[in-house]
Amino acid sequence: MQDRALGSPGSPTAMLTALLTLCAVIAPVASRAAPPAPYRIETLAAGLVHPWALASLPDGRLLVTERPGRLRVLAPVAGGAPALRAEPVAGLPPIYASGQSGLFDVLVDPAFADNGFIYLSFAHGVHAANHLRVVRARFDGTRLHDVQPIFTSQPAKTHSQHFGGRMALLGDGTLVVGMGDGNLERTDAQRLHTHLGKIMRIGRDGSVPADNPFVGRAGALPEIYSLGHRNPQGMVSLPGEGVLYAHEHGSKGGDELNRIERGANYGWPITTGGVDYTGARITPYRNYAGVTPPLLEWTPSIAPAGMAHYDGALFPAWRGSLFVTALKEKSVRRVPMENGRPGTQETLFTELGERLRDVRAGPDGALYLLTDNAAGRVLRVVPR
Repeated sequence: MQDRALGSPGSPTAMLTALLTLCAVIAPVASRAAPPAPYRIETLAAGLVHPWALASLPDGRLLVTERPGRLRVLAPVAGGAPALRAEPVAGLPPIYASGQSGLFDVLVDPAFADNGFIYLSFAHGVHAANHLRVVRARFDGTRLHDVQPIFTSQPAKTHSQHFGGRMALLGDGTLVVGMGDGNLERTDAQRLHTHLGKIMRIGRDGSVPADNPFVGRAGALPEIYSLGHRNPQGMVSLPGEGVLYAHEHGSKGGDELNRIERGANYGWPITTGGVDYTGARITPYRNYAGVTPPLLEWTPSIAPAGMAHYDGALFPAWRGSLFVTALKEKSVRRVPMENGRPGTQETLFTELGERLRDVRAGPDGALYLLTDNAAGRVLRVVPR
């Protein structure tokens, strides 16, 4: 057989030349490095046992709760990183810590500089009869004084699941707190004689606001503000906009972000985008008359755990966004909000490879994170 002419389209030389040309074109694209993240992550404290919530004091100190029942202080140190006080805060009330139960949220009173008040939410009681409780106490820097219960969920429930526990302050100075459905009788989320599966609104002294939606209704608990929640663990109040956002865990899918309105029903377990952990259908309905649909749904589940609104100066591109920590996804979802509607999400901080429990926007413009494990950390996110 006659050899092909040198350089003809089908010759080995021509094929090699074409391959080298193609490699020359592709190589620069393949070797191009991804742009560096616009942030760096610092560890402020380590060795915390399942830290759950973070709050800032006016003098720059941070309060950190640990689920087993400890409140810790992270204090600035001149010329160095903040340091965790060796001893936890004294004077905490008895806390039922087992499974998902324990010490949950911490909230600082807006008039803390004058009254020294903080608020704590936690599981109270025993395995066979427990409640979600909120107390107000005066904090002197090392100890709690005048600890006063201002809310205790009713009736008592069994087991150690679905407590909710997040708190927020509304623009009128009242306090809202989310309560899970207990994960045993989930239809209680639709019944007004129980706090299970509800968001409650109370005065900061524990009083019931006269304009709560179910005040005076026979058989209804007056603290109830909204109903139909499965396990709300993230809450953000924007007093300037008169908006309250909350997110909640679905079962297998159906995690939700909701805008909370007075007296509204958010559907659980009548409506959901998830199924049971066995794969069984919970309900045939995704929408139902009288149910307020979610602003956003995560299916598959990301297990949302904490939430913050960012309006700081360090990250201008992040302003106006909600940040949602995700336990299962081991990430933080940035949800840009435009006129109260969520935009395209960004998934952040997956390089940590850790379950993330809480996120807060600090007064310094940084973002603060808590990792959820037996050797949990407090992290600060700042520009690179």
